[in-house]
Amino acid sequence: MKALLLILLAQLCSASLVPEREKDPEYWRGQAQETLRAALRLQRLNQNVAKNLILFLGDGMGVSTVTAARILKGQLQNRKGEESLLEMDKFPYVALAKTYNTNAQVPDSAGTATAYLCGVKANEGTVGVSAGVTRDRCNTTKGQEVTSILRWAKDGGKAVGIVTTTRVTHATPSAAYAHSANRDWYSDGEMPPDALEGGCKDIARQLVENIPDIEVILGGGRKYMFPKNASDVEYPHEDKHRGTRLDRRDLVQAWHDAKPPGKVAKYVWHRRDLLALNLSRVDFLLGESRHPRVPRPQPGALGDPWPVSWGSWSGQLSPRDAGTSRGTPPGCWYLPQGMLAKQALHEAVELDRAIGLATRLTSPQDTLSVVTADHSHVFTFGGYTPRGNPIFGLAPMQSDVDRKPFTSILYGNGPGYKIVAGERENVSAVDFAHANYQAQSAVPLRQETHGGEDVAVFARGPMAHLLHGVHEQNYIPHAMAYAACIGSNRAHCNAAGRPAAAASVLLPFLALLVLLC
Repeated sequence: MKALLLILLAQLCSASLVPEREKDPEYWRGQAQETLRAALRLQRLNQNVAKNLILFLGDGMGVSTVTAARILKGQLQNRKGEESLLEMDKFPYVALAKTYNTNAQVPDSAGTATAYLCGVKANEGTVGVSAGVTRDRCNTTKGQEVTSILRWAKDGGKAVGIVTTTRVTHATPSAAYAHSANRDWYSDGEMPPDALEGGCKDIARQLVENIPDIEVILGGGRKYMFPKNASDVEYPHEDKHRGTRLDRRDLVQAWHDAKPPGKVAKYVWHRRDLLALNLSRVDFLLGESRHPRVPRPQPGALGDPWPVSWGSWSGQLSPRDAGTSRGTPPGCWYLPQGMLAKQALHEAVELDRAIGLATRLTSPQDTLSVVTADHSHVFTFGGYTPRGNPIFGLAPMQSDVDRKPFTSILYGNGPGYKIVAGERENVSAVDFAHANYQAQSAVPLRQETHGGEDVAVFARGPMAHLLHGVHEQNYIPHAMAYAACIGSNRAHCNAAGRPAAAASVLLPFLALLVLLC
């Protein structure tokens, strides 16, 4: 009798999980017909020249992360969540990208950044160089440098920008401008003697010297720009934030000095100063904080995050002598990663807000927007959870092996592996809803690894249909460059019948914006 009551109760609860409209077959038929009509409209291909390019990059944003973020977004809106749409879900074209490095089945962020920015696959740990370069070996670098889509855009007369919530010398943004046999050579203080003697340059120096006319650079990691032991402007009494440069150079001053006469270059290190700038009087901007992420005890509850604020601000920056119209806003790359699943997914929702902002401020007639990831993580969620189950909640069952509950979100490996009294930790005895909770993992590691599966590529705008099916990751910048008539593949640009983008008073943006958790 007791078992029968439990079954009946479960059936009643299951029935209540289904919204009334979803019980009607006509709801699903109507939804499918609407989707079909939208798909048929895509037969009229947008073959305009892309005046603007926006690349949103989510570091570690695998498909499972995208799905979980979609559910969280809906639940933050007091909905069940599964039926929600992320902004990237609304992009009409979707592809898969193969992320392996030339020497690694499961990739790192340096080799993948070289692929989706420079258009060639590379070895893990190397940035902006071909697979002919061996990690840590400076003497293999010469002649193996490869240029990025940022360089192609700059050569094509476009204004360019990099915005990141990690250090600007991190592997992901640095592939846009640097060439290094080691992604960790942030300043000369991190380089071995043989690399210095061999003439290799650190990444921070390359940021200032390789492409000195990048209009917008916003990120973190300012200690790599200043002489060793120089006090930090914001944290003067903390040794870990002191400068690291052995050559005693002040690269911020060098960045200023490299600007053409008559141009105004502004350096800021605080959000307050960034937002106070008079945009009509700025030609170049360098903004560096210790780390540009804003601490969020309750993610999503404190108004505009850095990503959205930076996205809308940088979209307004334009050469002051080019007129008074506003340029097309660059979008944002966003990098949710790590084993703090709650923080990562809330940040993914904030990425969604930034994508939505860029979508509202641009037109698909002249702006190609692409959202993708460099790689995935060993993040998953399952456990036969019912409809509307809190994404950070428990599965509705216990393990049939150790008789303990488990959260829906789990990792394949990482520091979440915990043994208590010889057994798996009982998650009901800890605050698994806390922002800093590390989800349980199957294999103990001090740091969770990347995942090796394909990542999604979402595209909207001119020539977005070129991103389809399954591609090598290095194909992405070639398709974007073709759409914008930059780089080496431009024979089609004057072809009869291909509409050109309307001339703009302002230099258009190629926006390389990185937002890292």
